[in-house]
Amino acid sequence: MESPDQLDLDYSGQSGMVQELNKKNQGPSRRAFLRGLAAILTLGAAAKEFLFGSEALGQAVPSGFPLPDETVEATLKRLFGNRPLNQGEGKVKLDLPLIAEDGANVAVTVEANLPMTPATYVSNIYIISDKNRRPMIAKFSFTPEAGKAYIATSIRLAATTDVRAVVEMNDEMLYAVSRHVRVTVSGCGDVPQN
Repeated sequence: MESPDQLDLDYSGQSGMVQELNKKNQGPSRRAFLRGLAAILTLGAAAKEFLFGSEALGQAVPSGFPLPDETVEATLKRLFGNRPLNQGEGKVKLDLPLIAEDGANVAVTVEANLPMTPATYVSNIYIISDKNRRPMIAKFSFTPEAGKAYIATSIRLAATTDVRAVVEMNDEMLYAVSRHVRVTVSGCGDVPQN
């Protein structure tokens, strides 16, 4: 049997050899590590697409993200599900011109005369155009600290259309108003075929 001193001596001798090997080969470089990680991620994505189809990568679309060539009915369904759109006249004021000479720059304001308290407040205002290729033009989010639910911006309109403002409360109640706007020059490249 070896004495404890002899074991320490043998260990320290091996430790010196391990340190010498580590000096010569310090493991993979940062660049090699990143290349390996990128290869693993690429292979994982390819395997997922192969096993589950190409739609698996794009299935989880956030509700506020507009989809290309989506109808206004599909947009409303995607954003609000089966919740009813209550008439917002008297509660929501939507201002925009009756005739827009240039659809590329149409001024719009939305003001919600609804409570803005910690218990009940406007959480989102959506602007939706029925004839745009992507109907949901904008989404504005609010907290009670905003004090007032008011937005003023410019939007693009593809053609003569109805523009809707939908106000969503924190309790998921929805109020909607719409205005018809006549567009003389399209603000978007291609006018949708309806």
